[in-house]
Amino acid sequence: MKSKEAKKGDIYFVGGGKGGVGKTFTTIALVDALEQAGVKVLLIESDTSNPDVWKMYKDQIETRLIDLDDANGWIDLVNACDEFKDHVVVINTAARNNKGVVAYGETLNSTLVELGRELTTLWVINRQRDSLELLKEYRDALPGTKVHVIRNGYFGNEQKFELYNFSKTREMIESEGGKSLLLPDLADRVSDDLYSKRLSVSQAMIELPIGNRAELSRWRRDAARMIGEVIDG
Repeated sequence: MKSKEAKKGDIYFVGGGKGGVGKTFTTIALVDALEQAGVKVLLIESDTSNPDVWKMYKDQIETRLIDLDDANGWIDLVNACDEFKDHVVVINTAARNNKGVVAYGETLNSTLVELGRELTTLWVINRQRDSLELLKEYRDALPGTKVHVIRNGYFGNEQKFELYNFSKTREMIESEGGKSLLLPDLADRVSDDLYSKRLSVSQAMIELPIGNRAELSRWRRDAARMIGEVIDG
């Protein structure tokens, strides 16, 4: 992915509507790939009760903690997007955030033209049906966003996601230009390092033991390739 391929007007919304599907590591992969490409990133962390990504990146990039469960948070989000005009905005969402999107998402959607930004969603799924049901609810609330579906490799390879693979949801997403991608799995001991030590990927590539760094380097390469599909799309 080349830096010119990520436009300053981009907003990336990492959603999933529930906990445990892999939103955090999708956000980490996105932020890291953009950083490697030389892109200025503004991270919006909306999981204010458990702000893991914010803790990893707060000393490295521009970050904001914003609660998107109420109207004031969405106002703050729009204002932050306007303040950091030369930054790509990455929004990491909380497990409960679909309710906030349904109630207040129009605050963002209605200002995209004035902001001069485009909204792209990375919707992270596991192998359960409710991931797809929550996606329909989300798309109804933000009809203007392009959606890419991210199958979390922690739950198995692409073939394991049978409910999504053979669904009308997939047909609809891909017919509208969205992509169905696989987030590479990362060894538990390395992902535990990132969480417990509050390390960004670039910091971990310096501080972790050599074997851990080798595994992280593999994941970083494969994750950047997946993110490149999103940016190019």
